[in-house]
Parts: sequence; C-alpha cells; structure tokens
Amino acid sequence: MLILEKLDLKNKRVVIREDFNVPMQEGHITSDARILAAIPTIRMALSKGAAVILLSHLGRPKEGSVEESLSLAPVAVRLSELLQQPVRFVKDYLTGINIQPGEVVLCENVRFNPGEKANDPVLAQKLAALGDMYVMDAFGTAHRAEASTEGALRAAKVACAGPLLYSEVEAIQKALSQPKRPLLAIVAGSKVSTKLALLENIAERADQLLVGGGILNTFILAAGFSIGKSLCEAELVPTAKRIAEKVNIPLPEDVVVADRFAADATASIKRLNEVSADDMILDIGPKTATAWSEKISQAGTIVWNGPVGVFEMPAFSQGTAAIARAIADSHAFSIAGGGDTLAAIEQFNVAKGISYISTGGGAFLECLEGKILPAVAALSEA
Repeated sequence: MLILEKLDLKNKRVVIREDFNVPMQEGHITSDARILAAIPTIRMALSKGAAVILLSHLGRPKEGSVEESLSLAPVAVRLSELLQQPVRFVKDYLTGINIQPGEVVLCENVRFNPGEKANDPVLAQKLAALGDMYVMDAFGTAHRAEASTEGALRAAKVACAGPLLYSEVEAIQKALSQPKRPLLAIVAGSKVSTKLALLENIAERADQLLVGGGILNTFILAAGFSIGKSLCEAELVPTAKRIAEKVNIPLPEDVVVADRFAADATASIKRLNEVSADDMILDIGPKTATAWSEKISQAGTIVWNGPVGVFEMPAFSQGTAAIARAIADSHAFSIAGGGDTLAAIEQFNVAKGISYISTGGGAFLECLEGKILPAVAALSEA
C-alpha cells in the first residue's frame, strides 16, 4: 500500500476518509475518542503543506435523505477546537470545493448522498475528484464496500492508506502472520455462531485458545458437562468438538453461577462438575481466572476479543477483570478489539498495558477471520 507519510503533499488537495461516527445526544458529542484519533493524521497533512478535505459518515440515515440529527456540523466545531484553527463545514461538495493549502474542510455526512452504501461508481468518482489524492484512514469502515470507503479509492488518481488504517493492519498482521510464540487467543461472546469464522481461523493459528461467555458454555456442553439453563447453542456442539481438536482449549476449573440473569441475582462459585439444572453460568471462577492469568503471562502474543463473563454486572465481572489485568501486565505483544472488549478495557482501566487497541469492530473481526477488507484490497491493488 502507498502510505500517506511517504508522499509529497505540498500544495495538494488531500481527501481523507476518517471515522467520525461518534455518539451524539441532542446534537452534542458524548465521546470524541474517534475525533481525537484522527487529529495526528490531519496535523501531519497540514504540516506537509496540504489542503485537507475530510469525509465521514455518522449513524444510519435513510439512503439519500438529510437527517439534521445526524449532521456532522458538531464534529466540525470540535475539530476546530482540537486543531486550534477554523474547520469549514460544507454541505454541498460533490461539484468541488474551493480550498487553499493550510485550510481544513469537513464535508457533510457521506450517507446523505444517494448511492453511498450501494457503492455507486458515479458518486465514487465525484468523491475521488474532490482532491489530488484520496486517503483511507477509517479502519472501522474498511470492511464495507461503499462509495467513500472502497469505490473512491479505485477511482482516485492516487489512493493511499492513512496512519490509523495502516497501523491497524500492521498490528493485526503482526499478531496473526508473524506472532511471537506462543500465540494465545481469547475469544468470548454470547454465541458461537457469530464468531464461528473467527474461531475456525484462530484455531489454525493459535497455540492456545481461551473461550468465554456463552461461547464457553457450548464448549463445556461439548465436553460432556452440564451447563444447567445457561445460554448455549446445542446445535453447534459438533462444531465446538471439531475446533477443540485443532487447538488446546482449556475448560474452566470453576464457574460463577446464578439462578437468573440479573444484577441482583445471588452469585455462587461451583466446580464445573457441580453445575445444577437451575444454574446459569455467568462468569469464570477465581481458580480459573488465576490459571488463565498464568497462561496469559507465558504468552508471546495475545489476541483478545470479548469479555469472559457478564462484566457489566459486578457479581459476574471478576473473571473479565482478572483477564484484562493479566493481559495488561503481560510482556507479550497484545492486540484487543471489539465493542464489549473496549468497554471492559475502559471499565478496568488497563488501556496503557495493551500494545494495540483496535478502533474497528466489524473490521477487526473480519481481519481476525482471515478476510481481506474491501478498502485494503483496493489500496493494495492501487
């Protein structure tokens, strides 16, 4: 891939597709993390003498319709504050933008344009024509083949990767293709079916796989133990058995159970062979957390996707807390991603100890599944 840092940007109009899909309440930004992540890229382009045109989507408006509640206007205001210079907000931009080197323009929500999600080639061409080069820096949308994420890259005179996207791809490649051994993966979530492709791909690459959440229950059932009334996909027991034949998947020694799924439910710790018909498994137990933390400490590379218990409820959060802290304390190269994983990292304040935290949800998962992201394919071919 061409990389933005290595290109001559002086007096060039540089179009950068960023991910400013930030949470909003009544027109106010409630978290500017994604905006902050883009600031170094914008500053670098400005420092190299570029005129910067920013594109992004926000939310899921009806195709081609303008919804004021999903306008990027508040993002322009926040960008102005962070960059300490005016950021001009432009609603009508498809016929071209008058911009000078050193200026920054943010265009209105790309999803207000008919044909964005359908990857319309005419729209893609108009977006690409806004500048002398088109930069893809929004890893979180790189798995979508849309006009502003894939089509414009193919239509552009020069297409390159921005620092955010490049660092994401590089980190995942380092973890999966060139890992320091042993490679330990932690995959958790409510259902095996939603992460089946990930489990299959990781099983071929990892030296050890720790599973948690509802996924763990399916593997426990596959091993012949009772799971009571725990969340489970019994029809995927044969699949779980097949995956367990490919990679070492340790079962928990103990688990935290309750008679119902509720924050005020009474939690108790049971050995795996003591789970009764009325129990719901909602977390790994303390002995398991200690044993798994030891495995994490011995890893050379760690890939983490998903909390191992219902961490939002205090009674069932200790397993995820222990795993998160073990990863942060490890000397391994660690990469973590996924919405619930990021929430757990924030809740247990372990971000500083993790080597790389992915900004992408679906894109991160698809990379771990071994898929080539449409935007990455377009950049590679360009």
